[in-house]
Amino acid sequence: MMFANITPNWFASVMGTGIVANAAATLPLQFPGLRVFATIVWAFASIALVGLIVATGWHWAAHRRTARGHHLNPVMAHFYGAPPMALLTVGAGTLLLGKDVLGETAAVSIDMVLWTAGTVLGLISAAAVPYLTFTRHDVSDDSAFGGWLMPVVPPMVSAATGALLLPYVPEGQARLTLLLGCYAMFGLSLVASLIVITLIWGRLARHKIGAAAMVPTLWIVLGPLGQSITAVNLLGGNAHLVVDERWAHALELFGVIYGVPVLGFALLWGALAAMITIRTAREHLPFSLTWWSFTFPVGTCVTGVTGLALHTGSTVLAVLAVIFYIGLVAAWGIVAVRTFHGSILRGTLFAPPRPVA
Repeated sequence: MMFANITPNWFASVMGTGIVANAAATLPLQFPGLRVFATIVWAFASIALVGLIVATGWHWAAHRRTARGHHLNPVMAHFYGAPPMALLTVGAGTLLLGKDVLGETAAVSIDMVLWTAGTVLGLISAAAVPYLTFTRHDVSDDSAFGGWLMPVVPPMVSAATGALLLPYVPEGQARLTLLLGCYAMFGLSLVASLIVITLIWGRLARHKIGAAAMVPTLWIVLGPLGQSITAVNLLGGNAHLVVDERWAHALELFGVIYGVPVLGFALLWGALAAMITIRTAREHLPFSLTWWSFTFPVGTCVTGVTGLALHTGSTVLAVLAVIFYIGLVAAWGIVAVRTFHGSILRGTLFAPPRPVA
């Protein structure tokens, strides 16, 4: 009965593990053994993804009523954004790191499949979950939380990871379509994320922090911020493969013009989230799967700052990316150990989600 209550937020563990590998692959300062470490972590993320897909399939087959009920839960439904992002993260890792093991041809093919599946599922989550929120879910003025970003962020991840596939797509209309599609998904996710972030800020101002267990989800706000910086810099860096030199230079410049100011707000939000987390931890911060919010969003900031460091030549940004990565690895280690203890050793993380009042 271990998987009788498997929920979509479990895929956040794949996201958090995969970003540790992906961020290491592009870190501006490389260290001996870092790529080997990243490849091993990518392998763990890949195995975890396969395991969760099998477990979820079994859950839907054996406990269909429970599985179908997740989308009616106004909290759990938002985490349907996690499975597509898990697919996209592992796919990108396969291209960045897996090619050392599988070969470039196999790595590209696998990433193409995972990117396509993740993108389709991500676009569905970006439309379906807000639709359910607007028409079915019971929400109040204090309902907004970081998890509301989960269903609308996958298209941003598709934009960033799609940029990595540009060199492998046939020249001409295919590449142009992919580039334009990635920028469209960037805009889709950015505007929706800004709306949700505004709602979260307003909820915090009017209703304060709320339940301690939901505090880690404040870190999810860093996800669309860091991933958007990553996306525009990767797209700008590969734009020369698609458009002429003038447009390619403009798109690369846009990555910096957009990325540096957004990084400023990301640093502000990171400081606020850290202070609130420390304040809550001093009282009581119970462990749950929401702790994976400490990983993937921070990882997107690593990749975003890495892109800015590459396009500006800034040593300060390169060092900042390394500092963020050290923090990411530390958080991932703690959360991974706690997850293993809570799932394999105790089984408490497989308890059914609490009903919503």
